[in-house]
Amino acid sequence: MDKRIGEQTVIFERPPVIISTASIAGEKEGDGPLKDYFDIITDDKNGRTSWEKAESKFMEDAIYKAVNKSGFSMTDMDYILAGDLLNQTAASIFGAREFKRPFLGLYGACSTMGEALGLGAMLVDGGFAKKVVASASSHFCSAERQFRFPLGLGTQRPLSSTWTVTGCGAAVISNEGIGPKIVSITTGKMVDMGVKDANNMGAAMAPAAADTIKEHLKARGKKISDFDVVATGDLGFTGLKLAKSLLENDGIATDGIFTDCGVEIFDRQRQDTHGGGSGCACSAITFCGYFYKLLMERKINNMLLVPTGALMSLTSSQQGETIPGIAHAVEIDMR
Repeated sequence: MDKRIGEQTVIFERPPVIISTASIAGEKEGDGPLKDYFDIITDDKNGRTSWEKAESKFMEDAIYKAVNKSGFSMTDMDYILAGDLLNQTAASIFGAREFKRPFLGLYGACSTMGEALGLGAMLVDGGFAKKVVASASSHFCSAERQFRFPLGLGTQRPLSSTWTVTGCGAAVISNEGIGPKIVSITTGKMVDMGVKDANNMGAAMAPAAADTIKEHLKARGKKISDFDVVATGDLGFTGLKLAKSLLENDGIATDGIFTDCGVEIFDRQRQDTHGGGSGCACSAITFCGYFYKLLMERKINNMLLVPTGALMSLTSSQQGETIPGIAHAVEIDMR
């Protein structure tokens, strides 16, 4: 079987199964509309002495809980694939070190959960692993400190800015078992439309999201209406509107099906999150908590999860670089 179709898409001969997930959320996320779908809601320090250490603990807890819910042990996990927003994926490194399992650290900015699910599925379908853990985390406070301004400075946030989600999502992908299957993936390519405003990442990522969705539909011979849900990762309200416009300009209708994890996770008005949610944990905990349960309960039968990422760093911003966007599509089917 030729598993590669089109330029960016892979279809799986033996679709890997997501047999369990776990979602650990912070206080603000736990006060939002999806609070009943998270496994654990904790304070933002999570019992640690710094935000960065708290984020590592988020990851450690999410991976442990996902593996425990799968009915298997950590020694059954052939790989841990994980990433975050901190320098050198520090949260993932220190979050996974106690497990002593083969580890692959990933960086795809806020698209990292899509990258982890896609690579994990390829490892399992290719016979290189039987079970893997895919995980991604972020933390509002650590991300603000690294990418923007110290919180104590009290900098005014523009309305286009998004709120980095605090938490971690983890999923166990297996070559057998019961659960939604990863049918195919489309690995995104970088799309750069010249956006430089780090407070408007939705605009930087939207063209990449639209590009990946169009490529996936073309390669798979599908329409958006073939899915119960198409959910991007963290475009927020501004980016989602732009992505919809770009797709509709190409004749792809999105009404009633297309949403965004950054739109779903917060109550924009009551929680004052401006543009919505963002960060690696945005798509990670929204999928592992909310959408996974909808799939398991057959409230939706299939979805296209499209985590999105703004590929920037503090250094690139200071050097006047633009912000390339990327998006990875993961086709998930419960039927």
